[in-house]
Amino acid sequence: MGRLTRLLIGVNVAVFALEAVSGPGFLARFALWPIGHFIVGQFESPVGFKVWQLITCGFLHANFLHLAINMYALWMFGSDLERAIGPRHYLTLYFASLLCSSATQLLVVSMMTSAGIYPTVGASGAIFGILLAFGMLFPRRTIVLLIPPIPMPAILFVILYGLLELFSGVFGTDQGVAHFAHLGGMVGAYLTLRQWRRRARAVYYS
Repeated sequence: MGRLTRLLIGVNVAVFALEAVSGPGFLARFALWPIGHFIVGQFESPVGFKVWQLITCGFLHANFLHLAINMYALWMFGSDLERAIGPRHYLTLYFASLLCSSATQLLVVSMMTSAGIYPTVGASGAIFGILLAFGMLFPRRTIVLLIPPIPMPAILFVILYGLLELFSGVFGTDQGVAHFAHLGGMVGAYLTLRQWRRRARAVYYS
Protein backbone atom coordinates (compact mmCIF):
# COMPACT_ATOMS: atom_id res chain seq x y z
CA MET A 1 0.00 0.00 0.00
CA GLY A 2 1.28 3.46 -0.91
CA ARG A 3 2.33 5.84 1.86
CA LEU A 4 -0.32 8.46 1.07
CA THR A 5 -3.05 5.88 0.66
CA ARG A 6 -2.15 4.51 4.09
CA LEU A 7 -2.10 8.05 5.51
CA LEU A 8 -5.51 8.93 4.04
CA ILE A 9 -7.03 5.75 5.44
CA GLY A 10 -5.48 6.49 8.83
CA VAL A 11 -6.82 10.05 8.88
CA ASN A 12 -10.32 8.88 7.93
CA VAL A 13 -10.29 6.24 10.67
CA ALA A 14 -8.99 8.72 13.25
CA VAL A 15 -11.63 11.31 12.36
CA PHE A 16 -14.34 8.65 12.55
CA ALA A 17 -13.17 7.77 16.06
CA LEU A 18 -13.23 11.46 17.01
CA GLU A 19 -16.69 11.79 15.49
CA ALA A 20 -17.91 8.85 17.57
CA VAL A 21 -16.91 10.44 20.89
CA SER A 22 -17.93 14.01 20.01
CA GLY A 23 -21.31 15.59 20.39
CA PRO A 24 -23.66 16.62 17.56
CA GLY A 25 -21.84 19.96 17.34
CA PHE A 26 -18.97 18.18 15.57
CA LEU A 27 -21.27 17.12 12.74
CA ALA A 28 -22.93 20.54 12.68
CA ARG A 29 -19.58 22.24 12.19
CA PHE A 30 -17.77 19.91 9.78
CA ALA A 31 -20.42 18.12 7.66
CA LEU A 32 -21.52 19.74 4.40
CA TRP A 33 -24.75 21.73 4.80
CA PRO A 34 -26.83 23.69 2.28
CA ILE A 35 -26.20 27.41 1.90
CA GLY A 36 -28.16 29.39 4.48
CA HIS A 37 -29.02 29.05 8.17
CA PHE A 38 -31.40 26.32 9.28
CA ILE A 39 -32.85 25.04 12.53
CA VAL A 40 -32.51 21.26 12.69
CA GLY A 41 -33.97 19.41 15.67
CA GLN A 42 -30.93 17.60 17.07
CA PHE A 43 -28.63 20.65 16.97
CA GLU A 44 -28.67 23.44 19.54
CA SER A 45 -27.55 26.17 17.12
CA PRO A 46 -28.53 26.92 13.51
CA VAL A 47 -26.60 24.94 10.90
CA GLY A 48 -25.49 26.05 7.45
CA PHE A 49 -22.70 26.05 4.91
CA LYS A 50 -19.15 27.08 5.82
CA VAL A 51 -16.37 27.03 3.25
CA TRP A 52 -14.18 24.53 5.12
CA GLN A 53 -16.98 21.98 4.90
CA LEU A 54 -16.05 21.42 1.24
CA ILE A 55 -13.01 19.51 2.57
CA THR A 56 -13.97 18.38 6.07
CA CYS A 57 -17.14 16.57 4.97
CA GLY A 58 -14.93 14.14 3.05
CA PHE A 59 -13.38 12.85 6.27
CA LEU A 60 -16.66 12.19 8.13
CA HIS A 61 -18.74 9.03 7.78
CA ALA A 62 -22.28 8.10 8.74
CA ASN A 63 -21.40 4.75 10.33
CA PHE A 64 -18.73 2.05 10.43
CA LEU A 65 -20.01 0.28 7.30
CA HIS A 66 -19.87 3.55 5.36
CA LEU A 67 -16.27 4.04 6.48
CA ALA A 68 -15.27 0.42 5.80
CA ILE A 69 -16.62 0.38 2.24
CA ASN A 70 -14.94 3.67 1.36
CA MET A 71 -11.59 2.69 2.86
CA TYR A 72 -11.68 -0.69 1.12
CA ALA A 73 -12.25 1.06 -2.21
CA LEU A 74 -9.48 3.56 -1.49
CA TRP A 75 -7.07 0.72 -0.72
CA MET A 76 -8.19 -1.27 -3.77
CA PHE A 77 -7.86 1.50 -6.35
CA GLY A 78 -5.64 4.07 -4.66
CA SER A 79 -2.55 1.97 -4.02
CA ASP A 80 -1.72 1.26 -7.68
CA LEU A 81 -2.75 4.74 -8.73
CA GLU A 82 -0.42 6.35 -6.20
CA ARG A 83 2.50 4.28 -7.50
CA ALA A 84 1.62 5.15 -11.10
CA ILE A 85 1.31 8.94 -10.84
CA GLY A 86 3.39 9.70 -7.74
CA PRO A 87 2.42 11.10 -4.34
CA ARG A 88 2.11 14.76 -5.37
CA HIS A 89 -0.22 14.13 -8.30
CA TYR A 90 -2.13 11.53 -6.31
CA LEU A 91 -2.86 13.95 -3.48
CA THR A 92 -3.79 16.69 -5.96
CA LEU A 93 -6.18 14.32 -7.72
CA TYR A 94 -7.75 13.21 -4.45
CA PHE A 95 -8.51 16.73 -3.24
CA ALA A 96 -9.57 17.98 -6.68
CA SER A 97 -12.10 15.14 -6.79
CA LEU A 98 -13.24 15.88 -3.24
CA LEU A 99 -13.70 19.60 -3.91
CA CYS A 100 -15.61 19.02 -7.15
CA SER A 101 -17.75 16.39 -5.43
CA SER A 102 -18.57 18.71 -2.53
CA ALA A 103 -19.32 21.66 -4.82
CA THR A 104 -21.67 19.50 -6.89
CA GLN A 105 -23.48 18.25 -3.80
CA LEU A 106 -23.70 21.79 -2.40
CA LEU A 107 -25.38 22.95 -5.59
CA VAL A 108 -27.80 20.02 -5.59
CA VAL A 109 -28.86 20.22 -1.92
CA SER A 110 -29.16 24.02 -2.04
CA MET A 111 -31.71 23.64 -4.84
CA MET A 112 -33.63 20.92 -2.99
CA THR A 113 -34.05 22.29 0.54
CA SER A 114 -37.81 21.68 0.25
CA ALA A 115 -37.01 17.96 0.50
CA GLY A 116 -35.48 18.51 3.95
CA ILE A 117 -32.26 19.80 5.47
CA TYR A 118 -29.61 17.15 5.99
CA PRO A 119 -25.80 16.97 6.14
CA THR A 120 -23.57 15.28 3.58
CA VAL A 121 -20.60 13.23 4.77
CA GLY A 122 -18.21 10.69 3.29
CA ALA A 123 -15.06 10.20 1.25
CA SER A 124 -17.05 8.65 -1.60
CA GLY A 125 -16.74 11.65 -3.92
CA ALA A 126 -12.95 11.64 -3.71
CA ILE A 127 -12.86 7.86 -4.11
CA PHE A 128 -15.07 7.99 -7.21
CA GLY A 129 -12.45 10.34 -8.65
CA ILE A 130 -9.74 7.83 -7.77
CA LEU A 131 -11.85 5.12 -9.42
CA LEU A 132 -12.22 7.09 -12.64
CA ALA A 133 -8.48 7.80 -12.78
CA PHE A 134 -7.77 4.11 -12.18
CA GLY A 135 -10.03 3.18 -15.10
CA MET A 136 -8.36 5.71 -17.39
CA LEU A 137 -4.81 4.69 -16.48
CA PHE A 138 -5.43 0.94 -16.25
CA PRO A 139 -8.35 0.41 -18.66
CA ARG A 140 -7.69 -3.29 -19.27
CA ARG A 141 -6.99 -4.24 -15.66
CA THR A 142 -9.48 -6.91 -14.61
CA ILE A 143 -11.73 -6.06 -11.66
CA VAL A 144 -13.77 -8.71 -9.86
CA LEU A 145 -16.71 -7.40 -7.86
CA LEU A 146 -17.63 -8.86 -4.50
CA ILE A 147 -21.35 -8.80 -5.38
CA PRO A 148 -21.82 -10.16 -8.01
CA PRO A 149 -18.37 -11.77 -8.55
CA ILE A 150 -18.15 -10.92 -12.24
CA PRO A 151 -14.74 -10.06 -13.76
CA MET A 152 -14.64 -7.09 -16.13
CA PRO A 153 -12.13 -4.54 -17.50
CA ALA A 154 -11.63 -1.53 -15.25
CA ILE A 155 -12.82 0.95 -17.87
CA LEU A 156 -16.08 -0.98 -18.35
CA PHE A 157 -16.61 -1.07 -14.59
CA VAL A 158 -16.11 2.71 -14.38
CA ILE A 159 -18.53 3.39 -17.24
CA LEU A 160 -21.22 1.10 -15.84
CA TYR A 161 -20.85 2.50 -12.33
CA GLY A 162 -21.01 6.07 -13.65
CA LEU A 163 -24.20 5.29 -15.58
CA LEU A 164 -25.71 3.64 -12.50
CA GLU A 165 -24.96 6.73 -10.41
CA LEU A 166 -26.50 8.99 -13.06
CA PHE A 167 -29.63 6.84 -13.27
CA SER A 168 -29.95 6.68 -9.48
CA GLY A 169 -29.46 10.44 -9.13
CA VAL A 170 -31.97 11.37 -11.84
CA PHE A 171 -34.68 8.91 -10.83
CA GLY A 172 -34.21 9.23 -7.09
CA THR A 173 -33.31 5.66 -6.19
CA ASP A 174 -31.26 4.93 -3.04
CA GLN A 175 -32.49 7.89 -1.00
CA GLY A 176 -29.80 9.25 1.30
CA VAL A 177 -26.97 8.51 -1.14
CA ALA A 178 -25.25 11.52 -2.75
CA HIS A 179 -25.19 10.20 -6.32
CA PHE A 180 -24.47 13.57 -7.90
CA ALA A 181 -21.58 14.09 -5.49
CA HIS A 182 -20.10 10.82 -6.76
CA LEU A 183 -20.45 12.02 -10.33
CA GLY A 184 -18.92 15.35 -9.35
CA GLY A 185 -15.88 13.52 -8.01
CA MET A 186 -15.50 11.68 -11.30
CA VAL A 187 -15.75 14.95 -13.22
CA GLY A 188 -13.12 16.54 -10.98
CA ALA A 189 -10.71 13.67 -11.62
CA TYR A 190 -11.35 13.73 -15.37
CA LEU A 191 -10.71 17.48 -15.62
CA THR A 192 -7.54 17.16 -13.54
CA LEU A 193 -6.15 14.33 -15.68
CA ARG A 194 -7.07 16.21 -18.85
CA GLN A 195 -5.24 19.32 -17.64
CA TRP A 196 -2.12 17.30 -16.84
CA ARG A 197 -2.15 15.73 -20.30
CA ARG A 198 -2.49 19.14 -21.93
CA ARG A 199 0.50 20.41 -19.97
CA ALA A 200 2.51 17.33 -20.91
CA ARG A 201 1.77 17.87 -24.62
CA ALA A 202 2.65 21.57 -24.34
CA VAL A 203 6.01 20.73 -22.79
CA TYR A 204 6.65 18.07 -25.44
CA TYR A 205 5.87 20.38 -28.36
CA SER A 206 7.83 23.29 -26.94
